[in-house]
Amino acid sequence: MRITNGRRRALMLTLAGTLLTAAAAYGQGDQWERWMAVEDGFVEMFNGEDLDGWVNVNGAESTYFVRDGMVVTSGQPHGVLRSDRHYENFILELEYRHIQERGNAGLFIWSDPLPAVGVPFTRSIEIQIIDGHETENYTSHGDVFSIHGSTLKPKHPHPNGWARALPTERRANPTGEWNHYRVIAYDGNIKLAVNGKIVSEANSASPRKGYICLEAEGAETHFRNIKIRELPSTEPRPEDIADEAKGFRNLYNGVDLAGWVNAGHEGHWKPNGWVLAYDGKSDADDANLWTEETFGDFVLIYDWRWTGDAAEHTYPAILHSGQSRPARAEQVWPGVTPDAHADHAVGEWNRSIITRNGDRLSVVVNGRTVVDDAAINDVPERIRLALPHHGQTVDFANIYVRELNSER
Repeated sequence: MRITNGRRRALMLTLAGTLLTAAAAYGQGDQWERWMAVEDGFVEMFNGEDLDGWVNVNGAESTYFVRDGMVVTSGQPHGVLRSDRHYENFILELEYRHIQERGNAGLFIWSDPLPAVGVPFTRSIEIQIIDGHETENYTSHGDVFSIHGSTLKPKHPHPNGWARALPTERRANPTGEWNHYRVIAYDGNIKLAVNGKIVSEANSASPRKGYICLEAEGAETHFRNIKIRELPSTEPRPEDIADEAKGFRNLYNGVDLAGWVNAGHEGHWKPNGWVLAYDGKSDADDANLWTEETFGDFVLIYDWRWTGDAAEHTYPAILHSGQSRPARAEQVWPGVTPDAHADHAVGEWNRSIITRNGDRLSVVVNGRTVVDDAAINDVPERIRLALPHHGQTVDFANIYVRELNSER
């Protein structure tokens, strides 16, 4: 076949494109190899003395603490300790060990600041840290997977099609021995090296920028030598960036009722790990559970679910201090009734967000506005908050408040 000048140019362009593509692929692979081997440029995320730079999202002081140069988690309640800022692309190293057989914990990357609805954990990518669990669907050797609304694609398909990358080799040491993780996270791609060798890989992760967390999940676990080297940004899309913290603080620590007025409620309002359970039978003069602290203007977030028969109206109440008679069950403030029902079925979790700004009140339940900037009367400048008694069994969780700057 005669090769014309035009065909020759097209062939040369095709060949050049192929070579460029191959070179780019080779260059990227070479880059990952360099990242795997790099030893300099790291900064400490844990100073070995205290939890400076970390935020206890939903635990007690006993849940995360420092001992002998380690971050120790008791595992109780379930929850997370997160970094105080976002990270995007990075190389992260840490060492961990389990103290008891079949212990469970985890490392979360690209995390939201607060737990997802009805769970103690955040939307994030989890790097599993677990002991003694070996099946064809999950292992103790460095699984990488998406949780609570995040997404990813494992490099090697999971046997059951899960969004979970299983390790190609089982390298984790047994209970009581230290293990080393190196996580390379770049532009939604993740490679995990366990004790010196890459075994788990995933890509197309979202979010791909967010917080880094250490997980408590039922058993004592130790962490040390936590350090990070940040890599250049790849400018993720807004939808691939985790939420930023907005100053919310936790009102329930999962261990006891510190911060709440418990007189007369013994045996009825019960801490049950990350869930605060109420049997609906308190015989106290005021059966609502009140905060000790008062608040000015605020945003309150909390999750709740009916665990028995639902009350006639299923909106939790928020009452102001000095109120001798609780509001009716369908009210979120005396005289304020929601415009619509937005709660889920009995047994399912709901999330309510209540905003008080001066003499105005708004309520969002499961993403739907049910009270829209309603006027509230006779409002004290500062009020206590209450979890309501409706005479029914109900669970509460993920209770957070953020005070607003009042202009009054």
